[in-house]
Amino acid sequence: MKDVIIIGAGPVGLACGIEAARNHLSATIIDKGTLVNSLVGYPTHMEFFSTAELLEIGDHPFPTLNTKPTRPEALKYYRRVAVVESLDLRFYELVKQVDGVDNHFEVITSKGTYLCRKVIVATGFFDIPNYLNITGEELPKVTHYYREPYAYAGQNVAVIGAKNSAAKAALECHHYGANVTMIHRGSFLSNKIKYWIKPDIENRIKEGSINIHYDTVVESIEPDRLTLNGPNGKFSIANDFVIAMTGYRPNYDFLNTLGIATENDSFQTPIHDPETFETNRDGLYIAGTVCGGLRTSRWFIENGRFHAQQIMRHISTGSVSPMNLSEQPWKTLE
Repeated sequence: MKDVIIIGAGPVGLACGIEAARNHLSATIIDKGTLVNSLVGYPTHMEFFSTAELLEIGDHPFPTLNTKPTRPEALKYYRRVAVVESLDLRFYELVKQVDGVDNHFEVITSKGTYLCRKVIVATGFFDIPNYLNITGEELPKVTHYYREPYAYAGQNVAVIGAKNSAAKAALECHHYGANVTMIHRGSFLSNKIKYWIKPDIENRIKEGSINIHYDTVVESIEPDRLTLNGPNGKFSIANDFVIAMTGYRPNYDFLNTLGIATENDSFQTPIHDPETFETNRDGLYIAGTVCGGLRTSRWFIENGRFHAQQIMRHISTGSVSPMNLSEQPWKTLE
């Protein structure tokens, strides 16, 4: 029997595995995909907004060429940390359910059953897009995950959304020769667009290089066009591809299967102790971005990695850090 089963092999899941070993606890990390699976799905040449030090786990230095690391550098870093720490990792194994009670859990996966005392869910939110739920969203020309601009050269591309990811996708596609139209249900670009990106997208819109329809929603998607509804009513535009940057959400079906309840609030926040991260189900913890529910900007790698320390301290000693919650390091990054 393992002391801990960790569901999710992202940076926070890896941090939990490292902290388990340092607290003399045995742990297995299980992921339905590969190592840091969400990062694998990020844009190919993505640059993190954080410095390398804020992405480090287990006190392992993160070497980078520049101040802010890139996706390829992060993939290499986390793989190397996992190897150095000799973490027990199981990939492409789907966790289906968790039976039993505290100190006597059975984690049932697509490949077998694991016995353990405690369970930690560190599954993030990147796997489930916020779907538009409109006709045509299932067409192959529609994606909720932007990777790179090269396939869109010379094409009519619609980018849905106006936050940072949408702005970056629109700019990259434009610079690679796509005819880009942004569609935004709000009246202006998001203030969350990074300060070095916002002037570029604003200038491209002002000069007409990138079109944008404010206060507008997509009503349907057809093979060669989109039907939109804006301030002046319905209209259509020619379209070859749709990049829907509408955000993502935790897998609530999975959380419900595990018996994790949610707060009755607009963020559907999973119920958990803010100091120990134990949920309403005794012995079952959550860590990382999943803790924020629909408030996906609440936790990142930078602050979520510290959850591992609190959780493992609670599992190994039954207590939490004596430091006041308001003084804990992740609070400065909210």
